[in-house]
Amino acid sequence: MISILEGTADLSYIISFALAGAVVAYLLAPLLTRLLFRFNIIKGAKTELANLGSHAYKANTPVMGGLLIVVTVALITYFFNWNRSFTYVPIGVMIISAALGAIDDLLNIYGSERRSRKLKHIMNLIRVHSDWRMRLWYAITLPWSAFKRLSVWFGSRTSKGVFVHEKLILQFIAGAIAAWWIYSKLGPAWHYIYIPFVPTGFDLGWIVIPVIIFIVMFTANAVNIADGMDGLAGGMLITTFMALCILSWINGFGEIAILNATVGGALVAYTYFNIKPARFMMGDIGSLGLGALLAVNALAIGELIPLLFIGSMFYIEALSVVIQVVSRYTFGRKVFKMAPIHHHFELLGWTEEKTVMRFWVVHFIFVVFGFWLALH
Repeated sequence: MISILEGTADLSYIISFALAGAVVAYLLAPLLTRLLFRFNIIKGAKTELANLGSHAYKANTPVMGGLLIVVTVALITYFFNWNRSFTYVPIGVMIISAALGAIDDLLNIYGSERRSRKLKHIMNLIRVHSDWRMRLWYAITLPWSAFKRLSVWFGSRTSKGVFVHEKLILQFIAGAIAAWWIYSKLGPAWHYIYIPFVPTGFDLGWIVIPVIIFIVMFTANAVNIADGMDGLAGGMLITTFMALCILSWINGFGEIAILNATVGGALVAYTYFNIKPARFMMGDIGSLGLGALLAVNALAIGELIPLLFIGSMFYIEALSVVIQVVSRYTFGRKVFKMAPIHHHFELLGWTEEKTVMRFWVVHFIFVVFGFWLALH
């Protein structure tokens, strides 16, 4: 466990930022609601869930509600918690990831249809294209084309937004920034992976860089995948960031504790308006931004292993999609009625409210266990 006791903020001072985040977000919510309706930032309900009447109203619910959290956290941090050592990069990574989400949200609403060539078509072009230079180009870029087609399997069914491979490139950049900061700027202690109940960590050296990049990318996408029901992602993120806030304070990272408290407070206000029937939905702008921030903040205080538990339900949601895709394309059958797994339970007959609340409870248990592990 990494600890720097100098500069530890008073707990009551940290709590005040949670309250400030909640108040500011609550006051901004009516303005954001008007803006989203005015510019018709409405994505529509998922076509896969059209047969479920409980989702019908979502066709008229605005997205990009996550802007409420991102703006609140960015403003409060900039004016009251701006620290080049510990909040500068996390906020930057959050904004980069949120910007990617915003582009995807807007393209899904206002963009035109986008198509990518199938791999079979590209193979035919390599054989029959009249220009030998183009045949050579298609052959050289065949691995990249294969990667693009493979990534399509893990994307949504819409063809308007940012393609999965484009998201991964920008997420890689955000993850690389976080890895550079943690590896180069925070010191040698952050090159270690700390295991609960083990007195000394394991020095990964430069290998920690790809590990950080992967964790940031996977966590951002995991939160994005879990954002599929009213209140689901917001409620789980509240307990996650509040646990991370207390861990940051215990470990002596006052600025990061304040940042996590601010996020937690803003999430409380957001979730208040996101409870079914939601006034607005988080959208990629919120889920990608907060997922990346969650990973960076946990890694910045040396809590990689506890992160696997305090973010457990998000990772379970993401893994359910991976399992479903691999099973469908490898064995020709589905493991779940629908992925991510919260829709599986919905199709089993659980109401949306029951699914959300049970996921909250299970996630809370995992968070408590992860918190307990972090103390050892």
